[in-house]
Amino acid sequence: MNQDLEKIEKKVTESSTWEKISHFLNRHVDFGEKISISILDILIVITVIVITTVILKVLLRIITRNLPEADKGKFNVVYGYFRWLIYLIILLITLHSVGVNVTAIFAASAALLIGVGLALQTLFQDIISGVFILIDQTVHVGDIIELDGKVGRVEEIKLRTTRAVTIDNKVLVIPNHLYLTNSLYNWTQNGTLTRESVSVGVAYGSDVQLVKTLLLQAANSHPDVIKMPEPAVLFTDFGDSALNFKLVFTLNDSFMATFPKSDIRFEIDRLFREHNITIPFPQRDIHIIENK
Repeated sequence: MNQDLEKIEKKVTESSTWEKISHFLNRHVDFGEKISISILDILIVITVIVITTVILKVLLRIITRNLPEADKGKFNVVYGYFRWLIYLIILLITLHSVGVNVTAIFAASAALLIGVGLALQTLFQDIISGVFILIDQTVHVGDIIELDGKVGRVEEIKLRTTRAVTIDNKVLVIPNHLYLTNSLYNWTQNGTLTRESVSVGVAYGSDVQLVKTLLLQAANSHPDVIKMPEPAVLFTDFGDSALNFKLVFTLNDSFMATFPKSDIRFEIDRLFREHNITIPFPQRDIHIIENK
């Protein structure tokens, strides 16, 4: 008999404890007139946020495992910004799933979010482009790039801008979104060796074989010209006033190519003068008709 009473008392106690827990979990906290959330909903939200945090950390490790250490630090900064945006989206979706009316939250923040989004549109484009640059490694520090006709050596890649230095030591600050909207030429992605050229025209009647020999001599005499592959001369066209040639050669530093090309032009002019090769200027025949 006593055992039966103890079992009944235990069941009553357990039932009472569960009711208390259930009553506690279903207790609602009101935020204004239209937003109400229970303690159970809060626990669900916390659980979802913890799971989201774990997933984001795993994704961060997968994405950054092949990045250099310097770029990992930059990407972590971007991750820090976007992590809170993801948390906000997950929070609103979770609240909506557990039955919380989030319409009031959207209505209160819609106008603000639209205004902020429009104001920061270009900033977001730059940051997203910076993330793409870090991930796909299309541009590295030290690369020589050409964008919108401007050439510079990349000195620093930030999240919003890329800093490059031009040949005349001027700083070129490039917003990263231009990489997505413009054609980018990376001169050194395939290596530091680049093919350069110097064009020249000679007068009709000149010895073209001698011209070829002198052009090759001018290229081979410069210390910055790589011997392999060998320089070459192309007979490009019969121009209006000249026979046009192009001297093609290889340099190890295309960023400073202006100076070797200038030296080679000086040498070409000297050699042509020594061998009586004329560089013509444009000529036109004018016929004057007199009316009698």
